[in-house]
Amino acid sequence: MLVRTATSIGALLLVGILAACNDAAAPSGDPTLQAQPADFPPPSPLVTVAGESVWPFTGSDFAGTTVDPINLAFTGWSDPRDLRAALLMLDGDRSVFAGHPQLGPFAGIDCTWKDAMGDAQTAYGATSGWVGSAIQLECGDFDPLRVHLRFFNIGDVTLGGAHFEVLIPGTTDHQVVSWEFAEGLVVADFIRAAIGGPVGSSGPINPVPYRSIPAMIYNSLPDELKFLILASGGVPDWPVPGDVGIGTDGAATVVHLAAAVDGMPEIARQRVEIQFNQVIPKPFCASGPYDFLDVNGPVTLRQHVVVTPSGAYHSQFHAVGMLTLQPLTVDLSTGGLVPSGAPYRAHVNEHVKGILTDRVTLASQFVLRAEMPRKGPFRGSLRSTLNVAPGGGSHSSLTVRCDP
Repeated sequence: MLVRTATSIGALLLVGILAACNDAAAPSGDPTLQAQPADFPPPSPLVTVAGESVWPFTGSDFAGTTVDPINLAFTGWSDPRDLRAALLMLDGDRSVFAGHPQLGPFAGIDCTWKDAMGDAQTAYGATSGWVGSAIQLECGDFDPLRVHLRFFNIGDVTLGGAHFEVLIPGTTDHQVVSWEFAEGLVVADFIRAAIGGPVGSSGPINPVPYRSIPAMIYNSLPDELKFLILASGGVPDWPVPGDVGIGTDGAATVVHLAAAVDGMPEIARQRVEIQFNQVIPKPFCASGPYDFLDVNGPVTLRQHVVVTPSGAYHSQFHAVGMLTLQPLTVDLSTGGLVPSGAPYRAHVNEHVKGILTDRVTLASQFVLRAEMPRKGPFRGSLRSTLNVAPGGGSHSSLTVRCDP
């Protein structure tokens, strides 16, 4: 990989978590990145991060419904492709941080970075308008745990949303357990890459704590993860009777990149198969609050990433499964779940795409959940789309069709 810089940056010292780094000439924002038409109004609130007016959250559409906090901002050489290349060039040896007062907890973490499979999300900057998470990375694995990082390019600044999460057993869903650990690991690795480092904080921009871990999941976590949650602002005692707030300082770390790493042309693939085996509330077309499903079957996840010689980034992620559903209901005399009908099938299909070139940033997602046969009491389908694209091409939709 090639490192390019506008000035010599020398050897970056591993100093405190808010140590300053050398300023260097940085590229201007992509001139083709224009604010989108006002079809989707700005979300609220807007705050100032690294000199830009931004929404301090990520979303799943354009309605301003929050998903994750923005906890990182990258300035200088901040093209998401360069950020990706810098992290992917690193090995898993973080022993250099041993004994460091702020970075020491990462000395024993040996995960390496790669492209991640995950839902597309939205973010907002006043200059760029709505943008999507064209590039997603993970340190660790989809199963069982990982640090998951999304980049959102808003022009001269790239926003980041990072979290540490565990796979919920028997599902393809993750539970976030820490924001701060993930944020700190990303910052530590950019220091380790010797191209930049943290230069400050946004100040408070997010609620504290933010979201929560259900008690059932928290109490089943290994003690090591509970101690990590405690260090990130969680609760000291377990088991807990109620949900646990996910601790955060409510601020985003601003990381300045004084140089960039050119990614090499590559083709990367990964495949994960998850055996779904979980009882869940019926997610749509339920007859009432007592409808549940015992869901079983394999879901196959595949990802294909291409980086071209010109630096264009293309990523596609598919999740496909044919599941068996056993309908259940609550026996009001015992409080237990009992079968309420014959088993049937469901087809699940998800397709997430990310494209980032010198002229275009695009993120899209298609989700289909279809019960089969389609005809039957309280059978139906759910279809959702998200497209974040330039030139007025952004849209989102959610359609649920139910058979009475």
